[in-house]
Amino acid sequence: MLPCYVLLDLETTGGNPVFDRITEIAAVRIEDGIEVARWSTLVNPGTSISSFIERLTGISNQMVASAPHFADVATQLLALLEGAVLVAHNVRFDHGFLLNEFARMEIALRVKTLCTVRLSRLLYPQHKGHGLDAIMQRHGLQTSARHRAMGDVEVVLAWLAVATQELGAAQISRHAATLLQGSAALPPQLETALVDIPESPGVYLFYGESALPLYIGKSVKMRSRVLSHFQAAGRAAREMRIAQEIRRIDWIETAGELGALLLEARLVKERQPVYNRQLRRERTLCAWRLDANPLARPLLSLVRGEDLAPQEFGQLYGLYRSKTQAIAGLRELADMHSLCPQALGLESGRGRCFAHQIGHCKGVCCAGEKPELHHLRLQLAMAQQQLQVWPHAGKIGLREHHDASGRTDIHVFDQWCHLATVHDDSELEEALSARHVLAFDLDSYRLLIRHFARPGKGRHEIIEFTAHV
Repeated sequence: MLPCYVLLDLETTGGNPVFDRITEIAAVRIEDGIEVARWSTLVNPGTSISSFIERLTGISNQMVASAPHFADVATQLLALLEGAVLVAHNVRFDHGFLLNEFARMEIALRVKTLCTVRLSRLLYPQHKGHGLDAIMQRHGLQTSARHRAMGDVEVVLAWLAVATQELGAAQISRHAATLLQGSAALPPQLETALVDIPESPGVYLFYGESALPLYIGKSVKMRSRVLSHFQAAGRAAREMRIAQEIRRIDWIETAGELGALLLEARLVKERQPVYNRQLRRERTLCAWRLDANPLARPLLSLVRGEDLAPQEFGQLYGLYRSKTQAIAGLRELADMHSLCPQALGLESGRGRCFAHQIGHCKGVCCAGEKPELHHLRLQLAMAQQQLQVWPHAGKIGLREHHDASGRTDIHVFDQWCHLATVHDDSELEEALSARHVLAFDLDSYRLLIRHFARPGKGRHEIIEFTAHV
């Protein structure tokens, strides 16, 4: 199958590799198709074995009481794995336990893995079940030691022999190499099989040891995008750190790119992943409000946070993530257009401002320019930064559909705020009738601005809900 591999099976106190422990190890090393080593041992887990696990495996607390601890057999296991591919039925399970056991010893296990469940799916796609019991039933295999480590290893060895006889060694080697090549760029401690991640739009979440995600991303082809993270690990420091820390991947499918973008922005704000920076919550979001009176001083006032009402966007300019950013932007604008920093509120005092003294102000501060003309020039200078008024009479929906999955999402918005994403009529009615607190979000605003600016081909169907409200 492969030039050198170790077929391994573990018995454990439970299914969680972080909290549960190994109770038995069995391994057979194969080199060039020949068995060169066979080893098995009970392991003292250092914790109690439940009655359910004892009934399942036949391994009792009494049996492991005098067995070596994992640290006592770790060196022997590492020697057995040296230079070999770790092969197991549902290798994510066994690999996860080994990673955690070695990590407790401050040893980083680096080994390529191959899953015989995935190999069975490739070799026998006509069958639905690929668990060990299903394989035994369809090939007529038997064992008196099911759920014991060496017994299960021997079943997999017997299945590989049957598959070789039925399909030929070349086909098995080719599929095994394909699986191995597909996982070559993957972190060895990754528990999630890349093949399980759909090649469809959605959001993916990288997790390490913590319950909080390391990173949240989105893509219209999630599997390819996830793989690209690991392929870039040798070139980008952040991707390298993620690859070193990652343990598992979760994902949420969407009907299209817009849904993925909206979901990504929301999840990043809610969960605050350590390696996401661009979409994190900004509590200091602010904009400039222009006074309609040319004689007002200052002409501009800063509007922040909850006071950013979308209904007033016709009088608001710029969207900044901090007061410092807003002031810096206004100073640059004043300098570029010879506006009076004193009239704008950037400087205190009366009379001729310093900018006028050095020729950077046309003199509204000292009667050298009419206030109405200065006010007009300020409006023109800020025109491109004016926030857009909501262009609809009420709530709208944007419909997305994914042909391959058959999934349809309707994203409901009002006053630039994303209210809900629904999938059927009952959810839609609930979203339309519910009372929503309109919490302005910069990312949703920018997404919609870009969406409305697209030509017809790039836009989704817009549903006006005015009549339903």
